[in-house]
Amino acid sequence: MALTFEELETDATEDELAAERAVARTTTVRGFTRKRAERQTFPEHLPRERVVIDGPTACECCGSSRLRKLGEDVTLTLEVVPRRWKVIETVREKFSCRDCEKISQAPAPFHAVPLGWPGPSLLAMIMFEKFGQHQPLNRQAERYVLKGVPIALSTMADAVGAVCASLDPLLRLLEAHVMRAERLHADDTTVPVLAKGKTDTGRCWIVRPYVRVCR
Repeated sequence: MALTFEELETDATEDELAAERAVARTTTVRGFTRKRAERQTFPEHLPRERVVIDGPTACECCGSSRLRKLGEDVTLTLEVVPRRWKVIETVREKFSCRDCEKISQAPAPFHAVPLGWPGPSLLAMIMFEKFGQHQPLNRQAERYVLKGVPIALSTMADAVGAVCASLDPLLRLLEAHVMRAERLHADDTTVPVLAKGKTDTGRCWIVRPYVRVCR
């Protein structure tokens, strides 16, 4: 019996020591007030489409038609309009002079790609997908086929080359501006490049002029 009491006292002492150690490990933190979850807000520049559901014309309880408006509840839903494709037909009427038989006609519209049909928005989308989102042209072509607009891969490649050639003067101006700096900062960024049967690692060097900030 005495041994049992000693074991109980030992267990109680161990429990007290464990409780003291647990209290010692406890960290006291400063009290704070929990904030309520804020309601989801959307950017102000997004267009708003207001859909009003007609209210009841009679009381659901007694059937009376003498109703007055107390207020309204607004439910916000964020929606997206899918990309819409279209073909622009630019018509240039031709006229002939009855006196000299000379034919007059307005000049053809400008195209970024000579003798090409891609519009500026389509070209911008292809270029951004390729260089901004790293989407190869073949994947873009596959996605456009799913949307019912097949575009040949060779046509897209020619368009990319024509856009790069058109932007070459701007590139030269930027290059001259950067190279006039006394010092340059460069960053070596790796980019995955799709190759035949594998993915290679491409390298993109970002160079910018060093600008001293005086404070």
